Formats: sequence, structure tokens, C-alpha cells
Amino acid sequence: MSVVGFDIGNENCVISVVKQGGIDVLLNDECKRETPAVVCFGEKQRFLGSAGAASATMNPKSTISQVKRLIGRNFTDPDVQDDLKKLPFGTSEGQDGGILIDLKYLGESHTFTPVQIMGMLFSHLKEIAEKNLEIPVSDCVIGIPSYFSDLQRRAYLNAAAIAGLKPLRLMHDSTATALSYGIYKTDFPNAGPVYVAFVDIGHCDMQVSIVSFEAGQMRILSHAFDSRLGGRDFDEVLFGYFAAQFKEQYKIDVYSNIRACVRLRTACEKLKKVLSANAQAPLNIECLMDEKDVKGFIKREEFERLASDLFERISIPCKKALADAAIPIGKISSVELVGSGSRIPAIGKMLASMFRKEPSRTLNASECVARGCALQCAMLSPVFRVREYEVQDSFPFSIGFSSDEGPIGTGSNGILFPKGQPIPSIKVLTFQRSNLFHLEAFYANPNELAPGVSSKISSFKIGPLPSSYNDKARVKVRVQLNLHGIVTADSAMLVEDYMDNSVRRATGQMDGDEMEVDSTSFGSSTRPANTDEDEANDRRSDKARRRLEIPVCETIYGGITKAELSEAKDKELQLAQQDKIVEQAKDRKNALESYVYDMRNKLFNTYRSFANDQEREEISRSLQETEEWLYEDGDDETENAYTSKMQDLKKLVDPIENRHKDEEARAHAKRDLMNSIVHYQMAAKSLPTEDRESILNECHKAEQWVKERSQEQDSLPKNTNPVLWSREIRSRAEDLNSRCKHILERKDSEQQD
Repeated sequence: MSVVGFDIGNENCVISVVKQGGIDVLLNDECKRETPAVVCFGEKQRFLGSAGAASATMNPKSTISQVKRLIGRNFTDPDVQDDLKKLPFGTSEGQDGGILIDLKYLGESHTFTPVQIMGMLFSHLKEIAEKNLEIPVSDCVIGIPSYFSDLQRRAYLNAAAIAGLKPLRLMHDSTATALSYGIYKTDFPNAGPVYVAFVDIGHCDMQVSIVSFEAGQMRILSHAFDSRLGGRDFDEVLFGYFAAQFKEQYKIDVYSNIRACVRLRTACEKLKKVLSANAQAPLNIECLMDEKDVKGFIKREEFERLASDLFERISIPCKKALADAAIPIGKISSVELVGSGSRIPAIGKMLASMFRKEPSRTLNASECVARGCALQCAMLSPVFRVREYEVQDSFPFSIGFSSDEGPIGTGSNGILFPKGQPIPSIKVLTFQRSNLFHLEAFYANPNELAPGVSSKISSFKIGPLPSSYNDKARVKVRVQLNLHGIVTADSAMLVEDYMDNSVRRATGQMDGDEMEVDSTSFGSSTRPANTDEDEANDRRSDKARRRLEIPVCETIYGGITKAELSEAKDKELQLAQQDKIVEQAKDRKNALESYVYDMRNKLFNTYRSFANDQEREEISRSLQETEEWLYEDGDDETENAYTSKMQDLKKLVDPIENRHKDEEARAHAKRDLMNSIVHYQMAAKSLPTEDRESILNECHKAEQWVKERSQEQDSLPKNTNPVLWSREIRSRAEDLNSRCKHILERKDSEQQD
């Protein structure tokens, strides 16, 4: 069983796996620990990960990146529109208001959703994991930002399903980081909890969590975030600075050229890293646009001045996380700083000033989320043994429910799962209904959400109820906030008591409150919550009760249907098959090209004495014709075309190659045969006369045969087919062994008798 954790970053992805010796980060085909989150559509195939990133500059309009920012988002969202302006590929609005990615592929116009692109990326990461582990990969845990909406979480699950993955949990990035930090620490005091602040500044967002640690357990006290503040925003500061400088100095407008924008943003990202370790840094790009080379220079102080408003924004989520956790700054024992965008020195200074202690970098900033996800996967795995460690996460939003007759839960806004609710959590709602009814799930406080996220989540149709129920019946609906942070009404049950109507009225079951919250239950992240206890108690206390399951139909606002998901899976299989066909053709082409160069060299060196003039001339001509074909008409051919060319060449070369190979093999076979002859001649000395003569006779015949045939072979030139092949000598040696062993075994049998 696979125990894999995936961290899908906006820019790079990391794959981690739990093994018997600990946790490993898997390497991709380029032997790198991080894989670019890029999908590039070439002329005949897709290029994923590192290959896609390498093709980005040449094919910017067909290269899809930063899809994490687009998945589950609305096309008209102002933040989305701002992101799309910086991305080189074409987009449009879908019928459901979502984002569609438009591009040309295989000579046709194609439209993909961000979920499909994410599915392609998951498929690539799955392939890397399977190649490393040499086993199929299915079960996994995937890291997600804590600010992801219900729709975005479902989109991740759908993307994973397209790739053939089965996520055991979608885990908040900060929770995964805290797990990878806390499970290995054994120095927590017994006096009380230790509070640690985790500040994760990634490529596109910032997340902060306050976590309580005790021996054998951890509890997330609060999540806070800024979904629009990350490392790329600091890159954009440099981009804008140099774009303005180049417009003034070189009279070029990089905003008007997609490829120039891509190259300058890449250069600014590298420059930012240089400034993290140096007080100043140069920028040089050859032929940026209009055939002009550009040069620039910036000091760290100037960069920090330009980005001062971004540094100020970093403190806001930190303060919010502390307020939500109700923990004073003085009780924070450590501040752990992680994330790809956290290496800017000014960020560390700002956090040190705010928390009144220097931030620590105990964890690997880029790998801690993937490692935590892999650990959680091991905890959830039924076949992997991990020491007991309780992980209690919390949900960062308030979720409300309403029915046809008004809000459900506490307060006028109908909050059923308040902000900070542990996950997973389950509540059982009781209604008095005589026919089908509807429930609505929604975010009760829009101010808690990331900008642009709709407050609507999903609706549930409960029923229809059996037609025999004219009076109002008691209906119990089980509502769950599951491990993924997704809210569902997963079952409904009609509960019938065997009592007459007068008794029911007397007990208030017909005319009393028509809805009540029966029970609330939640558990740790490693053990699903058990909510059947209350119902079991009901059964024990009242035997005269019947339960009847009622259908529940769910509608997800903005979600995809099962048919659309199935279609996306089929599409991914088709695209993967096309990639495989092209790759196989490339492999055959490379093999043919290598064969041409290899044979040309061997023909006039290694094989020179084994081919006559006519053969050399014919093979040389065929090799030359094949080489010319490869670089002209055969530059882009099918696998069968390359295979056919290879077979034609082999028909000419194989006889010469066989003569060369058999010369050495013939010498080995002759040596083995002569060793066998000497062995049996020595063994025959201790045998009775008749047996000894039989063996010596067999040895003599074999020796004479090989001597005569060898003389005949030695009289022939090497460039003709042998009259004595190595296989004939091996066959003669096997025959000698069989005859002599038979005589020796017969002698041993007679001695035993």
C-alpha cells in the first residue's frame, strides 16, 4: 500500500513517502526534489512538470501554470481577473461562471477546466511516485490551503480522481507542517501545553496557525491567512520596477510582449533570491525584446522600500491568528517560519519585532507540508504502524444550515458548525415533516472567507417520504463536516414510534418544535468520529421503534456532475495515450539514430574484418540514406516507420554482427569443451576397464571432431559465414556430458548395490 503525501504548490510540487527508515522526498526524472506545477501543450504531446517548465518560454500561450489560483474560482472575480492578466494563456467564462482555459492542441481548439489541468498534474506526480516506489500509488494525503472553500476542496478531490488517486484526507498546509514539527519532538513539558506559531509564506499566499502541543498530541487553535500575499507579489514589485526602467532606458514595453513578460518575471524571481543573501544584485537579459539586451541593478534597501506595503500586510494574519486563538504573544514559545517566499530577510525582521523573538527555521521550508501529509497518510493507513499521536484540526469558517422553514442552529444566522469547529464533526438534526424538504448549507460569515468566494455551498433534497405518512413524521438527518473540510448531509432516516396519535400529541412529537439538534460528535484526524452511539441508546431504550432510510440528493453550487467527471477521466486517458504514442515514437527514433552512428563506427573498426567489400558498401549506403531520411522526411514519423527502418538495417548488419560475436563465443565454447574432455579423462582413471574405455572413447571422438572442424573454420576468411558455430560446439559438449555422466552414474549405482 502506498503511503504518499503531495504538496501542490502554486509554483512547485513536492512528493513525500513514508518508508521503514523514515520519510523520503521523491526525486523526479531530473533528480530534483521539487517538480514545477506546469502543464505545457506541444504540437503532438503534453509536457508535464520539469519538461513543461523548460518549454514555457518557447510556448507561453500553451503553457498552463499557477492553476492552484484558478481552481474552484469564478471567472468574473476581480482577483481572478487580476491573475489572468499576468498569465500568458487564453481563458474564457464557462456556463457555470467558472474558468475555461482555451488553447490549440493537435491542430484543434481545446477547452480545459482548471480541474482537468490539475488532474494532469496529479497524474504526472503519481507517475513519478510509482516509478520511484515501483508499486501502484492510489491512497494519499494532499495538502491544501486552510482558506480553500468547499468548492475548491471538492475540485481537488475531483482532480485526484481523474488521476486515479484516492485521497484519504485533504490536509491544511499549516496542520501538515505542525505535524511534521511536533511528532518528532519529545521535549514538551508535562506542566501544560506549548504554543507555537507557524507562519507559512508561499508563492501566492500566506497562512498562519497557532498550535498547542502536548506529549502525544497537537491541537490547531486557529487558522488565519492572506490569500493574496506571497512570494510572487514581491517578484511583481521587481517586475514593475524593471519594466518601468526598461521603458525609459531602452524604449521597450515588456507588457506588450507575452514572452518578454515571462522571461522578465523569471529573472526577477531569481534576482529576489540573490537579494536574500546579498545587499545588491544585477539583472541581465539577452535579447529581451526587439533584439535588445537589457541590464539593471537594484539594492536590497531599495527593494524593501518598494515592497514596504507588502511587509506591513504580513502582520495582519499573525494578529488575527493570535486573537482567534485567544493566546497572548508572551505565551508563544516559538515562531516557525516556512514556505518558499519566507527567505526574504525583512520578513524575518518584521516577525521578530512582532512576536518579540527570532523566528526559527527548524523545518525544511519547501518540504515540510509534503512530509506532514505523508505522516498523516501513514496514520490513516490500516497497514502502516505509526506511534500514537493525536491530531486535532479546526475549521476556519462558520457554516450555517437552513431549511424550508428558516435557519437551523444557534443564532439568527443559523450557524451549525461555528468557526474553530474541530474536524471531523457530525451533527444529527431532527425534523417533523410530512413530505420532502430541502436544506441549504452556506458560509454564515462572508467576512471570514477569502475574497471572491461565494457564501453558497450546497443544497440537499431530503425525501420523498413514504406516502403512508399523512401526519408529520420524525426525520433525522446526519450532517457531517468531514476530514476534507467538506460539509455533507450523508444520510436521512425516518423514525416511527409505535404509539397512537393522542400519545404523540401529548408528548409534543406532532405539535412541538419541528426541528432540533440531537447530537454533536467529533473526533481526531486519525480516527473517524462515531455518531451511532446516540441512536444505539435510542434503540436500547425504546424497542418499539422503526427506522426507514430516506433518499438524500445533493446539489453542489458550481461543482461538476458525475457524468462530467467520467468524461474528464476518459479525456485524460486519451491524452495520456497520445503522449505515450509520441514518446514511443521518439524512443524508436533515438534508437534508430544511435544505431546508425554506432554501426557506421563499428563497420570500419570492430566489424571491419568480418564484412567483405560489397557488404560494407551496401551497409554504408543504407546507413547514409537512413541518416538523411531521419533529418528530412523522417524527422516526425510514427513508431512503426522507425521500427521498419531499423529492421531493414538489421537485415544487412546482423550477419556481420553474428560473425563477430560468434568468434569470441566459439573460442569460449571450445575452451569449455576441452575442459570437459580433460575432466572426464581424469575421472575415467578410477573406473573399471570397460567403463574407462567407453569414456575415453567418447572424449577422443569429441576431441577429434572439434579439432577437424576448427581446422576447417580456421582455413576460411572472417568475412564469410562460419562452418563451425559456437552453438554446435555447445551442443557437442552437452552430448559428451550426457554420455559420460550416464556411465559415471551407472558405476555409482552398482557400488551402492
